[in-house]
Amino acid sequence: MRIFFTKLVLSLLCLVLLTGSALAGEVNLSIAASLKEVIDELSDNFARQSADIKFLKNYGASGALAKQIENGAPADIFISANWEWMEYLQSRRLMSVLNIGTFAYNTLVFVGTADKKVSGLQDLPKLEKIAIGSPKSVPAGEYAMEALKKGGMEKQLETKLVMAKDVRECLMYAERGEVDGAFVYMTDALQAKQVKILFEVPKNLYPRVTYPMGLTTAGSKNKEAEAFYGYLKGGEAKAALAKYGFALK
Repeated sequence: MRIFFTKLVLSLLCLVLLTGSALAGEVNLSIAASLKEVIDELSDNFARQSADIKFLKNYGASGALAKQIENGAPADIFISANWEWMEYLQSRRLMSVLNIGTFAYNTLVFVGTADKKVSGLQDLPKLEKIAIGSPKSVPAGEYAMEALKKGGMEKQLETKLVMAKDVRECLMYAERGEVDGAFVYMTDALQAKQVKILFEVPKNLYPRVTYPMGLTTAGSKNKEAEAFYGYLKGGEAKAALAKYGFALK
């Protein structure tokens, strides 16, 4: 009986050690949806250089991701599409204040099919349905609403707006023909197959699209997360961002 008990304890100890080893190599990423392709590429590149690392990726609206982190969802690195949601987590002491910086910049555009005679905000009332990210959680939608307000178009378009859960859903609605056009980022538009950029939203109508990134308080204790965070600030990351159409300064 004593021998059986000893073997059981040893087996459980080995299981715990193996489990701890597996978890030690995991990096949880919470990333704005518009960064999916570039982060997929960079995480794959980094994983090839570090065989023991495993990335668990969560893409979505910045506000939704921030709320998930606040509610205990595992996250080592958070990249938002605006400063608001990064500051939201900072104010709750969920970010490592020594490890926050700007990852990249973007531009807001309006996309639709080539047959749409739209060349600026003033033409949008001609359309029936326009996709926009929900401004309460989607920075692209917040930027777009700011532009509509400053451009004097908010009231004319309020019944035409179709809310989406993130910027990629906006693009999907436009590509499927479920709406006549959509507000998305330049980098999303460059990935599109069925729609094209009809116009760039004037930059004086909304704050610059900025992607802050940082280690969470949990991530600051994860050496693999720290290593990947450093990699995201390096030359390979900058080259990949430029390839996908992001601005670096």
